[in-house]
Amino acid sequence: MNELLVFIAVGALAQLVDGALGMAFGVTSSGLLLALGMPPVAASASVHYAEAFTSGASGLSHLLAGNVRRSMFLALVIPGVLGALLGVLVAVHVPPTWMRALLAPYLLGMGAFLLFRSTRPAGQRVDVPRGTGLTGLLAGFIDAIGGGGWSAITVTMLLARGLPPRAVIGSVHLAKCVVSIAASVSFLLSVGLSHASSVLGLIIGGSAAAPFGALFVRWVPTRVATAVAGAAVLMLGLNNSVRLFS
Repeated sequence: MNELLVFIAVGALAQLVDGALGMAFGVTSSGLLLALGMPPVAASASVHYAEAFTSGASGLSHLLAGNVRRSMFLALVIPGVLGALLGVLVAVHVPPTWMRALLAPYLLGMGAFLLFRSTRPAGQRVDVPRGTGLTGLLAGFIDAIGGGGWSAITVTMLLARGLPPRAVIGSVHLAKCVVSIAASVSFLLSVGLSHASSVLGLIIGGSAAAPFGALFVRWVPTRVATAVAGAAVLMLGLNNSVRLFS
């Protein structure tokens, strides 16, 4: 029971941050599971099993709050699913270390860029930028391998191209729900279900916290949300860099 409560608390905190900033649930959760000695593939699978529920609750909350842009969601979701399926195929055979080596400098650079962008007027772009589908494909692939990275990649890329944070975070979360379901089914067929208590705790805590993150991003000032997102991405980049040499 004590172990379950710990995972409920972790799931709630991770989802609150993820729902408000558009990222960090997978990285936070998988990081804890790896620290507890869970194998990387099992950690990624467990996080995706939980995210199939937590991102569903978060995506629905953002949809009801009016944070989802349909064109952006559609541009991300199909390539994201394809990327996730390819990522699961690689994850069950190849260690994820080489992907962390590529992801760490990207996150550091994008975090610094977002901090700079927070000092400028917020993006109000209404069209879907070219390359959004490729971004979803890459994000789904990396997310399936490392247990996190979908939101960090898609949110930072779309914010950097001038789209408003509210629409980006809402659309990314709704697409993440579909991508997580696809990855979960693939993981289930490949490695099965293990560590049920961690999955259950993440689902309970994450689902309970999802509505609060959606309300927060609806009312927080755009520049503040962008600055906090930039700081979060920098920390994710530092975390990935440390893990490369640990």
